[in-house]
Amino acid sequence: MKSIALLLWSLLLWLPAHTQATDKQAERITTLLYQQQAAWNSGDIDAFMQVYWQSEALQFGGAKGITRGWQQTLEGYKKGYPNKAAMGQLVFEIKDITRHSRKVYSLTGSWELIREQDRPGGHFLLIWRKIDGEWKIVADHTSAR
Repeated sequence: MKSIALLLWSLLLWLPAHTQATDKQAERITTLLYQQQAAWNSGDIDAFMQVYWQSEALQFGGAKGITRGWQQTLEGYKKGYPNKAAMGQLVFEIKDITRHSRKVYSLTGSWELIREQDRPGGHFLLIWRKIDGEWKIVADHTSAR
């Protein structure tokens, strides 16, 4: 009986890691994040913004507080990064992706901008939701180090 209990306990510990590693939705979200990185690195903020939920309910939290709405977030990015030199080369590193339900995931990671004169960076937490069959970022909290 102790052997069976130990076996079941081992399976329970292994199952979440295995499920996470083979989760197709997490893979899709990861792909979208790296497509977003590529859009940024090509200087295309409009394409970068396509993974964000195009809604007034979108929330973006940063050093300047909370921005609400897709259009306001886009304008904030364009004001803060007016040209390719200011944008630099973006590098994301995923730290964790967690499934909260079939339609909600969170993704935490770090970011760094490689620019000629500096290398700002920090961390982020993204809340992804499946809306009309597509994964969208509905909340973003980004901090600088």
